Amino acid sequence: MISTNIDYDRPGAQFGTLRLPNSVHRSAYGHIAIPVAVFVNGSGPTVLLTGGVHGDEYEGPVALSRLAREIDVADVNGRIIILPTLNHPAFVAGTRTSPTDGINLNRTFPGKQDGTATEMIAHYVTTELLPRTDCLIDLHAGGSSLQYMPALLAPRWSDPDKTARTEALVAAFAAENVIYFDSVRALSGEDRVLGNYANRHNVDFLTGEFGGGSTVNVAGLAVAERGVRGVLAHLGILPTRLPPAGPVRRLVMDDPGLFAFADRRGYFEPKFVLGQSLEAGALAGLIHDIDIPWADPVPVHFRAGGVAMCIRTYSLVEAGDCLGHLATVLPT
Repeated sequence: MISTNIDYDRPGAQFGTLRLPNSVHRSAYGHIAIPVAVFVNGSGPTVLLTGGVHGDEYEGPVALSRLAREIDVADVNGRIIILPTLNHPAFVAGTRTSPTDGINLNRTFPGKQDGTATEMIAHYVTTELLPRTDCLIDLHAGGSSLQYMPALLAPRWSDPDKTARTEALVAAFAAENVIYFDSVRALSGEDRVLGNYANRHNVDFLTGEFGGGSTVNVAGLAVAERGVRGVLAHLGILPTRLPPAGPVRRLVMDDPGLFAFADRRGYFEPKFVLGQSLEAGALAGLIHDIDIPWADPVPVHFRAGGVAMCIRTYSLVEAGDCLGHLATVLPT
């Protein structure tokens, strides 16, 4: 259902849109224009760069928009497809989910050709973009409700060839913190995520969390920008001179006990900060009663120990809200 004024095979630089059908009261034949930039030259591989999968995450859109402005197509060897705000309806609204249908784009792959707006975006990525792609980098942040210590997230594979390719990409990205996790499934156990369908199309991919709180994390933006350019240079698509990589801390996020969740309504008082190392059973924080403020607050603990990588932005919580999570440092 989505069309475009872009020719993905035409040499040169193109700036256009994906036309997402949007027939509404105020615009009977309307569409939502999702910005896309494509650079084609030479015979190298194709990289798909996406940001704004969630509409309240900004490091990716800033990094990818700047990259699109600065690319000289004469320097390109291959194809670069850039969608800085893939979930454009959500991005315009500044919300995690789309205001058109209330759906989380990264929980609706492979999408539906004749589905809702978000399902159509997922279907287009699955059927039109991933089959053209050799490597995907999908830039994220914590959005409105969470803040992250900037970190690259990398999938773990049992296949040695895929592992070797991934590790080469990780080295090229050169992030200070690298978290290995199950990219085929979301934390909730769902497999309707972009990484799963990249894997099904044999597309190498990286993702990451580079800030949050519905603002731009300056340090995280720098990590994302340096990382994307590093991968493009590694793949031979775009020559770039970059400073040497610093030390890398490798972590893993595979134990449910690394997460702390609210078990009741209230307001949350955290007892940890990002980057802090916590022992198993450490106090994550206190949930205060909204209606009886002099009642003793209820403590919430992390069951497992690790480094604090994520913390909740909002103090007000409902039962089931994530309060933060840790990651375990891998032995060197």
